[in-house]
Amino acid sequence: MSKAFFVLDDGRIFEGKSWGASGKTFGEAVFQTGMTGYQETLTDPSYHKQVVVMTAPHIGNTGVNTEDNESSKIWVAGFVVRNPSTLTSSWRSEKSLEAELIAQNIVGIQSVDTRAITRHLRDRGSMRVGIFSCLDLSREEMVVEVRKVEAMIGAFLVADVSTPNPYVVAANGEKRYVVAALDLGIKAATPRALADRGVEVHVLPFNSTIEDIAALNPDGVFISNGPGDPATMLETIDLVREVLLREIPIFGICFGHQILGRALGFETYKLTFGHRGINQPVIDKNTGKVEITSHNHGFAIKAPIDAAFSTIYGSGEVTHVSLNDGVVEGLQLLDRPAFSVQYHPEAAAGPHDAAYLFDRFVELMSKKVRA
Repeated sequence: MSKAFFVLDDGRIFEGKSWGASGKTFGEAVFQTGMTGYQETLTDPSYHKQVVVMTAPHIGNTGVNTEDNESSKIWVAGFVVRNPSTLTSSWRSEKSLEAELIAQNIVGIQSVDTRAITRHLRDRGSMRVGIFSCLDLSREEMVVEVRKVEAMIGAFLVADVSTPNPYVVAANGEKRYVVAALDLGIKAATPRALADRGVEVHVLPFNSTIEDIAALNPDGVFISNGPGDPATMLETIDLVREVLLREIPIFGICFGHQILGRALGFETYKLTFGHRGINQPVIDKNTGKVEITSHNHGFAIKAPIDAAFSTIYGSGEVTHVSLNDGVVEGLQLLDRPAFSVQYHPEAAAGPHDAAYLFDRFVELMSKKVRA
């Protein structure tokens, strides 16, 4: 097993061993705090161009299978673990994690101190990184290569992950509603969650127009998660404003939450190290209930937490707040049918505390239909 190096753009280098495919890869270094669900993480399009450091030390014991994929491929740019499992124990496993990484040419590194890496990123912030294995480069040359990598601020990545063609996910049982879902990097579990509630989901490319949406005569519009900087999504922000003007119910999650926020006139900003994991506490300000939620985001919205706000679409309020750092985690308009959350109610992987948000979306659509 050859040496491998995890090289950050501030010059910090961690030495480990090659794992997965050999070679080199680059991206934004982020850490993920989930103790399970690594397959959903790997196949989540929101992780495009990111090198993921798993804080749980033992990864790979359940192998991989085709059922748990959230998309058609692995999207992470690189994968970092401390102790990969040498055995696959799950009856659902179809192959080992390392075999899948090799098959999809994902460069990884093992036997590094992931706790030290996480502490470094927590203190210094997410930054550009490279993983190098089986290469004859000096430490200085590796750092120089890493510093050439594009930063996440200003990155437009949605075109890489969105579906090129529309497709339909049929409702389970009786069809009650039709939803146009804008695919900015949508996970497979999201249309399934809507389908379970009698919703026929039309998944549309990221560059769809208001005419494309109107042609479906939808009962609601869903704005998905996705990678990159929300400030780059100017056409999508304008599209959401058109939907707001037509008073079609809107539900956005993660990247979609940020885009709705920008459509309402708020700024977004880069978090120091983001929220990534399935154990993030969020409080619902309206009920006082604390939810344990699944997150994957590096940007957030600047909005007033302690008072209602005004927009050209009427008044609104912040509905959810992170208990870790006070970040805005949910928005809703009070005069139009639109709301969003920063986290993942489809819980793939993760807890199911936030599943009620899909029911809230269905209730919004039912009110619109009755009106």
